This record gives sequence, structure tokens and C-alpha cells, in this order.
Amino acid sequence: MDDASHVRRAAREAVRDVDPGAFRDAIETVVESGSMAPGVLVVLSARAADEPVGFETVATRAAGTQLIYEGLRLTRALAHDAPWEDGDTDANLDVLVADVLVARGFYLLARTEAAERAVETVRAFGRDRTAASPADDPVGPLEADVLDLALVAGLTAVDAHPSAACREFVADLAGSFDGELPPADDAFDPTTRESLAAHVDTRVQPAGVGSATDP
Repeated sequence: MDDASHVRRAAREAVRDVDPGAFRDAIETVVESGSMAPGVLVVLSARAADEPVGFETVATRAAGTQLIYEGLRLTRALAHDAPWEDGDTDANLDVLVADVLVARGFYLLARTEAAERAVETVRAFGRDRTAASPADDPVGPLEADVLDLALVAGLTAVDAHPSAACREFVADLAGSFDGELPPADDAFDPTTRESLAAHVDTRVQPAGVGSATDP
């Protein structure tokens, strides 16, 4: 099973206890439809710093990062499309789904070194959406923020921290995508994986790693 499949399975397992079943199905539909790139980056980051790392070591962090992205991605789509204006009552369910995804993602990252970065990711998203209008491009800095969160979550799992160069590389990668994140295999082709590994520097341990502006 490849990394994307592992992440998807871990994300589904993280919401397996949600009831009722129909609501859980709606949550899993969102998880199934999204790119697994955030969760896969958690895995790749940890592996780049510590080659023997298995998926089990970072499964919780990968799932938490993935769920936060899915929840915020859905929230952004709802804010941009304004489905209520067309009388779409299904959007009410989508709002609850988005809330549960973000909340469960927070729960999974709460006791990790990435917790503060997760909070800042959601706060930044809120600021961006507050300033945006429905006519604005729905794609903003969310992808870059989430990939930075993934980088922090993955590296801190193996007692490493991202250097400024590594964070810049991931930010540039996010900016290279046209719209939402592509499938993980497209986002992280062999060349990109090699470049990521080259940028990972386990010797750099900046203070306050949770901040998006850390060096």
C-alpha cells in the first residue's frame, strides 16, 4: 500500500467512531475526494530526516493534518459558492462535516509539537476568509499553510525541525500548483521527493517552531 492509501485509511479510522452512520458517511466522502498530499508530506518529511521511519510512527500526525485540510477546504468552498442562496439545505450538513473534520484534526495533533502550528493555520485561514469576498479567487494561502503544518508535523515526529530553506521550498511548491492540491503522487514525484530530502536539515532547531514566521 502506498503512502497516500495509508493516509486515507488513517484519516478514515480517525472518524470511524462518529455517529450517526449517515453523518460518518458524509465525512468519509469528503476524505475520499481530497488530495492526500498534506498527510503524505508528513510521512515524507519524517522519512527524509530519519530514513527508517515507518508509517505507524507518523500515522496520527498525518491523519490530523489531512483532516484539518479537508475541513478547511470544504469551508472555503462553502464560503465561495454560497449554496444557501440557491436554497441548498445540504450545505447545512456540509458545515457540520467541515467542523468535525477540523475538530478531529486538532484532537489528533493536540499533544504534538505541531499543535501550535495547527492553531495558527486555522487562525490564518479565518483571517483570509474574513477579508475575502465571494467574488475573490477561492484559492488563497491555505495550501501553503497546510503544507507548512505537514512539514512541522512530520519533522518534529523524529525530533527534527524545518530550516528556513526547507519551509521556503515547501511554500514555493504549494505556489506552483494551480488551485487545490493535486493528488499526492503528482505533488511529490521522484524529483520533488529528492529535493525535499535535500532541503531537510535536522540540525536546525529554531525556537517557537509553531509559528509560521519562524526562521
